[in-house]
Amino acid sequence: MTEPDTTLPPAGASGPVRRRRRGIYLLPNLLTTGTLFSGFYSIIAAIDGHYEAAAQAIFVAMVFDGLDGRVARWTKTASSFGKEYDSLSDMVAFGVAPAIVVYQWGVTRIAEYNAVWGRVGWAVTFLYAVAAALRLARFNTRTSVVDKRYFEGLPSPSAAGVVAGFIWCAASFGLAGLPGLLLALPVTAIAGVLMVSQFYYPSFKGARLTGRVPYTYALLIPLAFALIVLHPPLVLLALFFCFAASGPLGATIRRLRGTPIVAAADPEH
Repeated sequence: MTEPDTTLPPAGASGPVRRRRRGIYLLPNLLTTGTLFSGFYSIIAAIDGHYEAAAQAIFVAMVFDGLDGRVARWTKTASSFGKEYDSLSDMVAFGVAPAIVVYQWGVTRIAEYNAVWGRVGWAVTFLYAVAAALRLARFNTRTSVVDKRYFEGLPSPSAAGVVAGFIWCAASFGLAGLPGLLLALPVTAIAGVLMVSQFYYPSFKGARLTGRVPYTYALLIPLAFALIVLHPPLVLLALFFCFAASGPLGATIRRLRGTPIVAAADPEH
């Protein structure tokens, strides 16, 4: 997907001028488009009342989001355009979509019980969207001072996983009463606050996929898939909840032990 560069040659230049070609790399940006489409579909599904499908689409977006950057690095097709496009797609899939899913599932119904709760729910879902935007903006302005071993603040896909996992579980278990609706608000608010926090999370970027690993480690992969297949919404919620809790828990343990907090910047959202 390229187009000719129409830039005129410099004045006084002699001989034929070789025109550079501008464009974008197709494969990684197709994957990024998959992230954007999944987020868009999640919004539409939530508006239509299909909350399980809406939550599942957010997890599909995570798969595309995890692939586009890696494919770009493997094929040496990373570009500034791809990074910007990825951030915008992430904002839709992991910022706007989860907020709208929670709003459609819970806030519109909780307002029937009490108008004040409805306003609180509206504010909480907006808080989540703002936190995701701030998270991505902080990343984009700090790429030159990063420590690739850690995330600063909960990554936006992980925050979306907590919210989407909760909605998926609530929809699959029929948790539609007032207690469930009220529980959705603190879950969403905490996920948003953790995104803009200064808690550190492992990025797993140091993990080597091509090296030798013990047999016990190799067994963890099929075990994880087996657990997810057993009950996808509950297991995914548990996994993302534990990862989200690891940040403040790790900070508390380091504080009690008197060990210094890791001095790291944000490597990637």
